[in-house]
Amino acid sequence: MTAPVSPLQAAPEADQPLLKIEGLCKSFFGVEVLHKVGFSLKAGRVLGLVGENGSGKSTTMNIIGGVHQKDAGQIQFDGVDYKPKGPRDAARQGIAFIHQELNLFRNLSIAENLFITEFPKLVPGLPFIDRAAARKRAAELLAAVDLDLSPSTLVNKLSQGERQLVEIAKALGAKAKVIIFDEPTTSLTTRETERLFDIINRLRAQGIAIIYISHILDDVMRICDDIVVLRDGHVVGSALKSDMTIERMISLMVGRSIDQLFPPRDYSAPKGEPVLEVSGVTQRGTVKDITFTVRAGEVLGISGLMGAGRSELARILFGIDPYSSGEIKVSGVPVVAPTPTVCMDHGMAFLTEDRRVEGLMMEAPIDNNIALSSLQKYAGGLGGFIDHGRLDGDVQKMSASVQISAKDIARTLVKNLSGGNQQKVVIGKWLLREPKIFILDEPTRGIDVGAKNEVYKIINSLAARGACILMISSEIEELVGMCDRIMVMAHGEIRATFDRGGFNREDILRAAMWDGNRSTAA
Repeated sequence: MTAPVSPLQAAPEADQPLLKIEGLCKSFFGVEVLHKVGFSLKAGRVLGLVGENGSGKSTTMNIIGGVHQKDAGQIQFDGVDYKPKGPRDAARQGIAFIHQELNLFRNLSIAENLFITEFPKLVPGLPFIDRAAARKRAAELLAAVDLDLSPSTLVNKLSQGERQLVEIAKALGAKAKVIIFDEPTTSLTTRETERLFDIINRLRAQGIAIIYISHILDDVMRICDDIVVLRDGHVVGSALKSDMTIERMISLMVGRSIDQLFPPRDYSAPKGEPVLEVSGVTQRGTVKDITFTVRAGEVLGISGLMGAGRSELARILFGIDPYSSGEIKVSGVPVVAPTPTVCMDHGMAFLTEDRRVEGLMMEAPIDNNIALSSLQKYAGGLGGFIDHGRLDGDVQKMSASVQISAKDIARTLVKNLSGGNQQKVVIGKWLLREPKIFILDEPTRGIDVGAKNEVYKIINSLAARGACILMISSEIEELVGMCDRIMVMAHGEIRATFDRGGFNREDILRAAMWDGNRSTAA
């Protein structure tokens, strides 16, 4: 059988830039957020764009993608002035923007998503869809990104990685010359990430130019040819990958040297009494016979691949999801009929994996979000009225303590904050309750290196005050840098536990990839 013809056409790398940006400026409500930003991108190259949240990356890309209009500066695309009037205009000219939150209709098929803006017609000019042509073209586009699925498959049946490949296929169908990837690996498994990188390499080889935005600097060094660093709306660094290091990127991004990404802590300090004790917790199809203990002042990491049961365990421990057997104790007291309210009364806090959907009121200001889980603490008297004077004062102190970057927390909506500051709001909300158990599910996902460092310092301060911390992370480096012990899960079971003195990345990964046919020593 003859392989389907790729819709890509090989193109040699041109001497002149495909995309050239000079003196780009943009202001919102009188505040200048881009200050004469400039860089260039050649066909068949991958340009890594890095910077802290709020550095101007998204604004720059939104101007290129037609979402915003520039105030000043010049953009040339394929040798001519480029002034898109909107996203559809940018797409027609050859710019594809694959956002972190993918823009697909989950209730529609792959083919319907691929051609949502323009279906093949049976008769040009008439509203009759040529479904046979759509299926044939969709099959060609899916083959080009190695996605072996029927074009009629509903998008809600796809994994996150498969959905991303559909977005790439959609860009190819629109004959994109430049594809912008915004934090593309945030929700991908290791296998899906490798698959994405393979596709990007093939796109580059066939003349497509890529702008790759990511907080994972190891990935930037691996996949990119050129690197541009933004800070506070300025280009502060631009170089070939061969002339850049991760340490140099971090220094440029934050404007200072971070000598230690993971702040120092005395890991040899004796830990206190058991605070969280989990014994035989089981829920069919989710977790099986989970048993462990976390002591006061201890950070216990949970590692594992996507689908290992880590987040499911966290939700069970906080009373969101049920379990069929086993026992959970806090400071020796059984947690009976756990619900989030019951668990909070036992001194537990839970920072969810999806802060925007489950952790925050995005349309509310910062102060309301921080106060939300502690209102009962400030209510008293016969009518149960809230002492707003005391509450407002404590909320202001908490905002300053976790270093939220906002001038007016009573007027600044959470949706307008960077990812790192949103995460600090969630942490501040729980800290106001003074918890003794902190369950953290992917606490640094989608935030920049400077904000990560600040979150790590908060975690260390919690441990120093005697809290016990359960830290779930997909980044082994993060767990190795922050934890006293690491517990590895696979297929809903604990496969291995490592003490700090015995941390070994290969052993941790090997335990996480346990296939059920062999045992891994704990």
